[in-house]
Amino acid sequence: MTAVSTTLPGPAGPSGTGDAHPPTGNRQARQMRRTLGLLVLPSVLMLLLINGYPLVYAIMQSLRDGTLIVTGDFVGLQNYQDVLADPAFWRAVRFTVVFVVVSVLGSWAIGLGLALLLRSDLPGRNGFKVLLLLPWVVPIVVSATAWNWLTATPESPLPVLAGFLGLGSPLFLGDPVLAKVVVCAFEIWVNFPFMMLMNSAALASVDDSVYEAARMDGATPAQQLRYITLPLVARSTYISWILMTIFVVNDFPTIYLLTGGGPVDSTTTLVILAYRTVFENYQVGPGVAIAFLMSLTLIVVSVVLYRQVRKAHV
Repeated sequence: MTAVSTTLPGPAGPSGTGDAHPPTGNRQARQMRRTLGLLVLPSVLMLLLINGYPLVYAIMQSLRDGTLIVTGDFVGLQNYQDVLADPAFWRAVRFTVVFVVVSVLGSWAIGLGLALLLRSDLPGRNGFKVLLLLPWVVPIVVSATAWNWLTATPESPLPVLAGFLGLGSPLFLGDPVLAKVVVCAFEIWVNFPFMMLMNSAALASVDDSVYEAARMDGATPAQQLRYITLPLVARSTYISWILMTIFVVNDFPTIYLLTGGGPVDSTTTLVILAYRTVFENYQVGPGVAIAFLMSLTLIVVSVVLYRQVRKAHV
């Protein structure tokens, strides 16, 4: 009688030998991911507690008709509807757009020009670079006080100089148009060092041989700027625009210290309007609604510019 083998074939391995043990690489990778997840978990929980709770609480406040003391009744989206129907909100939106565009593009243009200047063999350029960083390093209160001294009263240096030139004695912070000009100029003054650093870092990675080859081919300085410099610093430019847009939209002390949003609300931005609504009018719901509308707008602008960062290439 022939013996029948009872040995069952094992799962075929890669070599067909029936190795039942799975490879250890996948198991090690899973253990590594599990370990990294456990290490990151405390930080994630801390961020959720620090940022998540205030965010959820603010959302609930924007849906209620309350004050700084009383929570108020639930009104749904009524606060957002009231804000969007308020002419003061749209005046603040228009000036905020002008303020952001002028400040970001103005500080970027000056920063790029200075970065190109410091790239050349300028005598004492290291000391010059340190001096150019002072507007960004000096506390904003000191800078605002200095600009108030320069422009606020008829006896200030700039109105006196304007009178000497036959331009009258303008009140730079008392006239709505001039106040907007001063606020935008001050924002450019404060922020151009940041743009200069960003452009200097981008230009530091550019090989000088690229410009030498362009000059040998007869490229003018304007053509070098358009076809070499701007494409090479494109990614740094978009990143700096994203960061500076966020800074300028949320910049509260600049306008509050210079004009307080006046005269006649001509320099009131959205962040100033939100502050007044919450802490002066004690309307927490509409004020927080304004802040959330600002945040949504910043997210959209950041996403659009970030897509340009990904598209930028040399």
